Amino acid sequence: MTQQLTLPIERPPSYAAADFVPDASNEEALRWLSAPARWPDRRLVLAGPSGTGKTHLLHATAEAQGWNLLRGPELRGLPPLPERGAALDEADGPGEEEALLHLMNACAEAGLPLLMAAARAPSRWRVALPDLRSRLAATAVAMLDEPSDALLDALLAKHLSDLQFEIPDPYVVGVLRRRLPRSASAMAEAVARLGRASLVAGRRLRREDALEAIKPLFDDDSGTSPAESGNPMPLSPALL
Repeated sequence: MTQQLTLPIERPPSYAAADFVPDASNEEALRWLSAPARWPDRRLVLAGPSGTGKTHLLHATAEAQGWNLLRGPELRGLPPLPERGAALDEADGPGEEEALLHLMNACAEAGLPLLMAAARAPSRWRVALPDLRSRLAATAVAMLDEPSDALLDALLAKHLSDLQFEIPDPYVVGVLRRRLPRSASAMAEAVARLGRASLVAGRRLRREDALEAIKPLFDDDSGTSPAESGNPMPLSPALL
């Protein structure tokens, strides 16, 4: 009998601190986040590729510290002064550069911490305002690298959990682990594709449908269909 995938139920991703998995790739960021009082000028940028956990860390830290959560694209005008500190996601894409400069100056004058997350280090942001470039150049940066294989397994489990998406067929999980690019963003995109395919089909996905949905993401060009090669791989302990 053909195995099927359970239809997903969309829900917001979990940014709970307990769900974050420490790894060598995020060790530097965790070290910086453990002591906000030691940040130079009370500012820190978490920088790294998509899916490496910077938004997760930003949300978890803001929750633990009681800081205001903000998004760069929504930053316009004169942002209100946060009570205890601010956490700004997508900081490299502010709605208005003047608004980001105002937020940085206001936090500095009040002695409040400002945590920012971005895909790149501030030195690589496209910034027109000289004063803003100067402030960013003086901001500490904690880089997040691509995760280890062990962390990728844990991230795959988390993405499936966030979507409430069960894959009872271990072969499909094996394909995800073997043939996707070893990056956090690839894992996230694969799970999202499976979810969309299930919703479009309006039913549980068969194995062949699942493999077809993720096939464009494979990082090899051997031309061999996953459904025609190899044996099913068991679920890793992180996925049990």
